[in-house]
Amino acid sequence: MTERMAKLDRILRLVHILADSGEGLTLDQMAADLDVNRRTAERLRDVIALHFDLEELQDDRHKRFRIRDALRRVYTRPTAAEIAALQAEVDGRVVAGQEARAQPLASLLAKVKAALDDREKRRLDPDLEALARLQRTMVPAGPATTPAPGVLAVAQGAILAGCCLEFHYRAEESAEPKWRRVVPYGLVHGAVTYLVGKMPGHDAPPVYYRLDRMSEVHFSDMSGCAPDDWDLDGWMAQSFGIWREDDHDVALRVLPQGVERARTWRFHPAQSIDEENGSLVIRFRAGGLREIAEHVFSWGGEVVIEGPEALRAVMHERLAAGQRALG
Repeated sequence: MTERMAKLDRILRLVHILADSGEGLTLDQMAADLDVNRRTAERLRDVIALHFDLEELQDDRHKRFRIRDALRRVYTRPTAAEIAALQAEVDGRVVAGQEARAQPLASLLAKVKAALDDREKRRLDPDLEALARLQRTMVPAGPATTPAPGVLAVAQGAILAGCCLEFHYRAEESAEPKWRRVVPYGLVHGAVTYLVGKMPGHDAPPVYYRLDRMSEVHFSDMSGCAPDDWDLDGWMAQSFGIWREDDHDVALRVLPQGVERARTWRFHPAQSIDEENGSLVIRFRAGGLREIAEHVFSWGGEVVIEGPEALRAVMHERLAAGQRALG
């Protein structure tokens, strides 16, 4: 065994010794068990203390040390940063009005906190309080709608049960809701939560249904589930955003002044990037031309539409709409 391997072997042996000891070990006992001097035992103890909850016990004039919990607990114990991140996500969902998404996360947060013993809570509380007070999830402008209570849970239940979902749906252009029965192909969360559903027995592809526009939602007696080869990520990538339409080969040229920013930007999950004369050419295939045009507009002239022509036409339409907004 090499010297480096011998050092690793000693520290792993000491970890197990400290975890198995109920009353703890003194430095002299550690040194004797490992056949090293006391100074080496001190260094090994200090390294272990950086990664494990090493408890110090006072025994007459001697100090004893032990790893308080089982080794598995050491690796599954949450940190203050992890709990604060979950808390910020819960708070952000609540502020955004996404109660259906906030509830299961809040329940998970409560379970994580309940699993901590009093000693762990005292150790984490100061850091957790500071992180929770100074961390927020940004909620951008967007729809402020909330699905009826229980709609998300019923949709998730239909996916698990392998049955169709029945509901009344009010489309944006419709004044009255209409009855629907769909095979649940998935759920997509964002500012709005969507059900991806396909009408059973029809060749029409799956479409999005907003949960906040669904009512009288319940399981159907008809079975139905997504095929085993169904790829939700691939289906979503066919569109730039939410709108579904025929896809196009899109080419966007990022001018030199926007190249640095574009190198750290994702336009589309299947994009390719080519460098040409100081510019970047971003290529991908997707539908949703209006969403692409509105995103390109946000680059303030640093991105030029090279194709398709249909995208350039949509950009002209959006610019005309913007002019109308100015009166």
